[in-house]
Amino acid sequence: MAGLGTWSLTVAALIALLLPRSLEECGRISLPTPTVHLGDPITASCIISPNCSHLDPESQILWKLGTELQPGKRQRRLADGRQESTITVPHLNSPRVLLSCCVRWGTSLQILDQAEVQAGYPPTAPHDLSCLMNLTTNSLICRWEPGPDTHLSTHFTLKSFKSRGNCQTQEDSILDCVPNNGQNHCSIPRRHLLLYQNMGIWVEAENALGTNKSPQLCLIPMDVVKLEPPTLWALAPSPEVAPPQPGCLLLRWEPWKPSLYIEQKCELRHQPQLGETSWVLVGPLLSQTLQYELCGLLPSTAYALQMRCTRWPLPGQWSDWSPSLMLTTAQRAPIVRLDTWWRQRPLDPRTVAVQLFWKPMPLDKYSGQIQGYLVRAPNQTEAVPPFCNTTELSCTFHLPSEVRTVVLVAYNTAGTSNPSPVVFLESTGPPLARLHTEARDPHSLWVGWEPPSPQPRGYVIEWGLGPPSPSGSNKSWKMEHNGSISGMLLQENIRPFQLYEITVTPLYHDTVGPSQHIYAYSQEMAPSHAPELHLKHIGKTWAQLEWVPQAPELGKSPLTHYTIFWTNAQDQSFSTVLNASSHGLVLHGLEPASLYHVHLMATSKAGAANSTSLTLMTLALEESELHVLLGLFGFLLLFTCLGGAARFCCKPSRKNPLWPSVPDPAHSSLGSWVPTIMVEETFQLPSLRDPGMPPITKITVLEEEEKKPGPWESNDSSGTCGLPTLVQAYVLQGDPRAPSNQPRPPSITSDQVLYGKVLGSPTGPGPGHYLRCDSTQPLLGSLSPSPKFYENLWFQTTPLGSPEPLVPNQEDDCVFGPLLDFPLLQGLQVHGVEGLGGV
Repeated sequence: MAGLGTWSLTVAALIALLLPRSLEECGRISLPTPTVHLGDPITASCIISPNCSHLDPESQILWKLGTELQPGKRQRRLADGRQESTITVPHLNSPRVLLSCCVRWGTSLQILDQAEVQAGYPPTAPHDLSCLMNLTTNSLICRWEPGPDTHLSTHFTLKSFKSRGNCQTQEDSILDCVPNNGQNHCSIPRRHLLLYQNMGIWVEAENALGTNKSPQLCLIPMDVVKLEPPTLWALAPSPEVAPPQPGCLLLRWEPWKPSLYIEQKCELRHQPQLGETSWVLVGPLLSQTLQYELCGLLPSTAYALQMRCTRWPLPGQWSDWSPSLMLTTAQRAPIVRLDTWWRQRPLDPRTVAVQLFWKPMPLDKYSGQIQGYLVRAPNQTEAVPPFCNTTELSCTFHLPSEVRTVVLVAYNTAGTSNPSPVVFLESTGPPLARLHTEARDPHSLWVGWEPPSPQPRGYVIEWGLGPPSPSGSNKSWKMEHNGSISGMLLQENIRPFQLYEITVTPLYHDTVGPSQHIYAYSQEMAPSHAPELHLKHIGKTWAQLEWVPQAPELGKSPLTHYTIFWTNAQDQSFSTVLNASSHGLVLHGLEPASLYHVHLMATSKAGAANSTSLTLMTLALEESELHVLLGLFGFLLLFTCLGGAARFCCKPSRKNPLWPSVPDPAHSSLGSWVPTIMVEETFQLPSLRDPGMPPITKITVLEEEEKKPGPWESNDSSGTCGLPTLVQAYVLQGDPRAPSNQPRPPSITSDQVLYGKVLGSPTGPGPGHYLRCDSTQPLLGSLSPSPKFYENLWFQTTPLGSPEPLVPNQEDDCVFGPLLDFPLLQGLQVHGVEGLGGV
């Protein structure tokens, strides 16, 4: 508020400095009061002096309230020549407003004078006055609530006096205490106080609209003294002090030093460090004791403790709570049930190696923390060393073969648990029936069984990684005491893609049943790849494929079926499904001399994988078959023509002179234009003179196929027949579109195969053989070569060692020369090559 008033006066001063010198004394605003109640009306007047020569004697006076123009009530000329204008604002709703008196100066308004008007409320009575005697500062500190904002500058004063009665009479006045601006507390120093005499104290509030005061407070300074909190300490055990019992704490405290000679009482409160429980109050505690045993707490639990004190039995104020002291209660002996399981292995006829496992199951919410475990013989004294003293949950020890019982206990600093007897029972009980598993999710397995008769008292379920993991390594186990259940969900240490061995053993009252196990996956992987397809035999309209089934892999789901896909040159797709035990298939209904792409897909419950693609071409029709087809075609064409001619000539409207001469079919040119070979498409064979052409690596002589085999019949034993004159087929393993000049690593599955036919010797017919040339590079440059280019390919075979030299009848006598060094060519000599696509 004060800041706003200062800002308004500064603005007014700046405006006055900017006024023309001749207008400084021209006008003056007159107000009855600069401060009014908020919402009340206010009236002001502005008088213009007649000495203002720069003003028009009839100038109109205008008013501005803040930034808004206000109409004047009236304007009149006084007897002495001055002009007066009066304005009344009916409701002043702003705590600070600037009222301006103006005249027109050219085209703008000229301010002659300004006045700041303040509006607010008179102060209300301060309330909640309270005082505390502070022995640290030796002063009486009083606080109050100032009440609602008055919008005006309000000043507070703490007034007091001394009195011997009940503050009804005032004896000595005390100097007023004025707080700093904006504060609502004030301190009366010790030199103005009588610690054991009554004082009358009140607060007075004052602003421009009035004064108000709080109710009077009558008190004795020492009756309102406030002590500082004590200091808490843990009481350490000593020969004179016994250690605390479980659930108890020993503590002591030290009072605030200035209050050592003041009688006082204290209160203690506590709550667990972890948790949302409220504070529990304990007291009062007399300061003379200075130590205390707090009981009824939870064992092995950390607690936060705080204390406060007050003057007693005389009146006083409670101190603040002390800083928290953190203490932990003493332990309690373990209260647990120890579930046990064991494995035995004979070492010799008199000694058995025992591997004992256990799990602690707390029977009490506040059971003591376990520090270790002891395994010993029954009724064994503490002087005899135990079989095991360990902090682990398993132990291995040796026992005489006649010992059938040991005792297991858990211990801590407070004592030991009740002993748990472990009886090594014989496996003579009835077994389980129908042990089965089911994967619920990648991290859990459900194992189920049919309870035997009589019903067991419980079960032990063990699970761990199956083969090839070492037996018994890192196995988890769980004991179920409900013998009527028929399954359990295993969620501990279960990971996907791992083979687990699960063992279930029934427990009876005086024996155990035989253990049964089962293997399972919580999640299996799809096959990584499918078996590779191989072409075994091929015909004109069929192809026999085979593959080697893959061995089962750990963590991968067994195959459920195979799917064969094949696509022809017209991108028509076909498929068939086979069971998982299949290892071959014969594709029927193929087109002769046609290209097909084939691949195999292996499928399991977890997914599927595809094999690499196999590209093959079926065999072309033989010459005799072509002749039959052409003959049938010619006969059909001739029959059609003759039928049409007969029908045409029998019509009566036709005249014989109009008929042209019909040629004799026997002497027609049909044989000249019907090709002897059905050309599907041409291809370019690489030149045999090309130095960049890779050498042929293998030549094999095959017999001609005679008949079509059955679905799984091998054609290796096919007989021979008349020699065909065409290349029968070729097979590409891999992508046939790969360029022929790119090197490819030698592979059995990627070799390019060219089938040719030996036509016999130049001098006469002789026995013919197929010649197979295997190369690491493709010999064909087109996807669909025509057998036409192999018409004139011929070879002459003579026994090795013949004195007849190699006599080629073509210029290409050195092409097959390097092949004679291969062992596969024993018994075969190449005497000539003819044709080969014009080379």
